[in-house]
Amino acid sequence: MKTVSGIFQSPESATVALGGLTAAGLSQEQVNLLCPGPQESKIHSVPTSETEQQGMGGAIGGVLGGALGLAGGFELGIGATALIPGVGPVLAFGIAGAALLGAGGAIAGAAAGAAAEERTTEGVPEDEIFFYEDALRQGRSVVLVLAANEVEERRARRVMRKAGAESIDAARERWWLGLRDAEKEHYQVSGDDFEKNQEAYRAGFESAQRRQCRGKSFEEQADCLKWWYPEIWDSEPFRKGYERGKEYSLQQQPHATPSR
Repeated sequence: MKTVSGIFQSPESATVALGGLTAAGLSQEQVNLLCPGPQESKIHSVPTSETEQQGMGGAIGGVLGGALGLAGGFELGIGATALIPGVGPVLAFGIAGAALLGAGGAIAGAAAGAAAEERTTEGVPEDEIFFYEDALRQGRSVVLVLAANEVEERRARRVMRKAGAESIDAARERWWLGLRDAEKEHYQVSGDDFEKNQEAYRAGFESAQRRQCRGKSFEEQADCLKWWYPEIWDSEPFRKGYERGKEYSLQQQPHATPSR
């Protein structure tokens, strides 16, 4: 299974992609939508479609839920909300989308367990989750398609591009370019060559954004880091990048408590 993601400027532009995915033959079980939740309206539970199974009501923002849940005739089966530290309220449609935001417990109950087990987040890269959150933090929306094969992957990418999506790779590069000059200046204070070591430094910085690493020390995550980056995990540039990335992560998660 391959995840195809697109980042959109608004929930409305994301719904254009949903219509295109429907027309391209993608099923609602494969498509997930994440968008910023209403800041003021009360989150409440409403059914996402008339055809959903009994007990599959979703917690959907009152302002956006109806419009997005049935956008363009595309009925996204399950909705949930999550309050993400540093991001705020987020609306998630689809099991994988809800699970990505940590709402898996609510979804498992709503979807009678078995259905949720069959449509999990398998195939969604762990190191991309932060960039979905970063897009939401900026008020953007994210569409995720769990493609079963290369044909579906190409089809989904084509629809996303046509709808004006920014790819996750482009979003990742834009994010790093916004940080690069400050990180270069900080790194070169010690006299080290940033250009030479940037790749390892950036890998360490990005690894600290993974959910399981946030707020954790390098030593605590050493086994995971060794597994993810076997060739560079113990290098000084990687470690420096991780430590700086941990600081950045804590700034983005204002309620997080540093590991001791």
